[in-house]
Amino acid sequence: DHESDDDSYEVLDLTEYARRHHWWNRVFGRNSGPIVEKYSVATQIVMGGVTGWCAGFLFQKVGKLAATAVGGGFLLLQIASHSGYVQVDWKRVEKDVNKAKKQLKKRANKAAPEINTLIEESTEFIKQNIVVSSGFVGGFLLGLAS
Repeated sequence: DHESDDDSYEVLDLTEYARRHHWWNRVFGRNSGPIVEKYSVATQIVMGGVTGWCAGFLFQKVGKLAATAVGGGFLLLQIASHSGYVQVDWKRVEKDVNKAKKQLKKRANKAAPEINTLIEESTEFIKQNIVVSSGFVGGFLLGLAS
């Protein structure tokens, strides 16, 4: 009797399903349309506002932590330099910075078409979901302020 119960179940291979049905194609694909159009305007604003607030709050906390780490490191480096523990070869630093600038310019020129495509897709997504997007921006600003 136990064997017959096992035969009645269908096995679903989730890895194969995920390969064939990419969720991001449904959400961000060209023919996806607005993803939240089935919800009321108030619901869309609340959803956008809550996610925006969470993103803004995290952005603020991480930004403060990063600024503290960079500022503290710079302060320690300056103290070490003035105390004579560290000697900085400023000519070499300038040479390396100029070399890095040239490499960044080359990479920026190569990446321009990809960036333009990303900007166009983002703009289209925001236009299709203007209510959620405006709620997100408002929530993000509130999250930064809190």
